[in-house]
Amino acid sequence: MHTPSTSAAATSLPERLAQQLGSSVSAQTIYGTPVERDGITIIPVARAIYGFGGGGGSKANEGEGSGGGAGVALTPIGYIELTDGKSRFRPIRSSVVPLVAVSGLVALLLLRSVPKVLRRNL
Repeated sequence: MHTPSTSAAATSLPERLAQQLGSSVSAQTIYGTPVERDGITIIPVARAIYGFGGGGGSKANEGEGSGGGAGVALTPIGYIELTDGKSRFRPIRSSVVPLVAVSGLVALLLLRSVPKVLRRNL
């Protein structure tokens, strides 16, 4: 039977989650592997958001329990362009605004056609 070491037993669940999560997010994760083509070097850049949580409790006559979880979200935000000894950050534009505009237009056209369909069916 394996028993945890004293240092591992003294480490709380949130501390263990933070250690594991912290080791998975590194500079290499945020700044991807550079790609070079035709004298231009591109370095991808991402935003990392991570969180963790844990909890536990007990209730008389119902037992006790604990749990925890962690997560990482990586979102590409742009790239660094290296050309002729100069660097420039180039953001990736979000496509949410055009999507909302198109969705709104489609919804408007659908709503305008509802009375016509209802009049035809009466």
